[in-house]
This record gives sequence, C-alpha cells and structure tokens, in this order.
Amino acid sequence: MEYAEIIQFHGHSCPGLAIGFRLATAAMKALGATRSDDEELFAVVESDACGVDALQCVSGCTFGKGNLIFRDYGKHAYSLFSRVKQQGVRAVFHGKGIPAELRQDKQAFARRIMSEREDLIVSVVSIPFEDLQTARVRNSVMCASCGESVMDTRVSKAEAGYICIPCAERRQSC
Repeated sequence: MEYAEIIQFHGHSCPGLAIGFRLATAAMKALGATRSDDEELFAVVESDACGVDALQCVSGCTFGKGNLIFRDYGKHAYSLFSRVKQQGVRAVFHGKGIPAELRQDKQAFARRIMSEREDLIVSVVSIPFEDLQTARVRNSVMCASCGESVMDTRVSKAEAGYICIPCAERRQSC
C-alpha cells in the first residue's frame, strides 16, 4: 500500500504513522515478503502507537486474523515472521539521522521520516523464527450476569454459571 492510503485508513499523517510505515516496509523488504492474505506472516509489535496501523496495512497482519501480537514494551519495534520461509526480522526505529530540534514540529518530523535514508532511521536484524500459534476459533458462552456473549476462554465459573471478566471484576469490588 502507498503511504497516502495508510493515512486515509488511519485518519491523519503523524510521526508515529510514518515510523510504522518505514519499519513495516523495511521489515517486509528484509524478509522478502509480500502482503499476507491469511497467516503466512505474523508480527509482534512492541507498542500500541499509531504506527501499528501502518504495519497492518503493509503486512496484512491484524488482530482480527490473530497474526498480530502486542507486547507492551513501549518501543517503536516490530518483529515480522514468515511461516513460509521460517525466518524472522526485527525492525527498530532509532531516528539517529533526524535532528532533535525537528521533533518539535510534527509535520516536518513526519516528512523527514518519510524522506530519510532507511539506514539513518531504522535498523533491521535477522532473528530466530518463533512459531506462534495460528489463530483458533473459540466457542462463545453467555455471561450469566450481563447476558452478553463472551469467548469461553475469557470467563470464570461461578454459582450462577459462566461470568465474563468485567462482571467478575464488579463482583470482586463490591
């Protein structure tokens, strides 16, 4: 996908989206991969910032397909794995080629990220292949407290039946 399409999907251009685009395209290039239609690729992201939208668009890895994993480390870093090639790469934004004073102007910062040479802002290294489990379809049950449908792996057993996490938390706080 082109960056303009990703801006349209995300809703605006910003440094985080530009970082995500550069990381995702660098990782895809290093892996020699094309956009995943199903679960040929999977990604591990280390923040929940804007750039993850770019990664989803570029790689085809999404939370809904189960091939996008979030680890809350607060880093602009993506690990991308190919099940077909049994290979992985980790792309990290270091931004060494961007002057610190430019970071105060978000639009100028985003433009610079998009125009800078890859090696001056991103590092990509090969990493061992991790075989993360493919997505599984889960059964749903009804919460005995609120009546909403919930995955059977996200309930606790109570006297009244299965209870979803929010209802269980409300019961504990009473």
